[in-house]
Amino acid sequence: MKLSELITKDCAKAAVLFTSKKRVLEYLSELAQQQIEGINQHDILDALLAREKLGSTGIGKGVALPHGRLIGIEKPIVMLLTNQEPIDYDAIDNRPVDIFVGLIVPDGEHQAHLQTLAAIADKLRDKDYCRRLRQAQTDEALFEVLDN
Repeated sequence: MKLSELITKDCAKAAVLFTSKKRVLEYLSELAQQQIEGINQHDILDALLAREKLGSTGIGKGVALPHGRLIGIEKPIVMLLTNQEPIDYDAIDNRPVDIFVGLIVPDGEHQAHLQTLAAIADKLRDKDYCRRLRQAQTDEALFEVLDN
């Protein structure tokens, strides 16, 4: 599966510069809110933060999959950020993170949520793919990697 099937061009942001986990989550919620009419950005952020309270979504090797469920949306929203510098994210391997794939799914769609997370995680296990994501310096270049 190509990640471009899940992530739209306006939800792929390359070489951003954030210095904290909270700011990354805030920005992901901003991006998601732009895709969903009638949903408050703070509700999206609350969904992401609620999941982080259960345990870090930093899956290791510089990658995090922050995600949450939200009432009032009909389809999943997926966003991708690459940060210029890795930041502390409490990842399971204690390494800093510079690739963030955010996922907001409709509440109640547990199986679809798990399948989407698994597909994304599987794609991000490829070291060469992650290297190419990290090398993209523009949003267009990042999306081009997603489309391959």
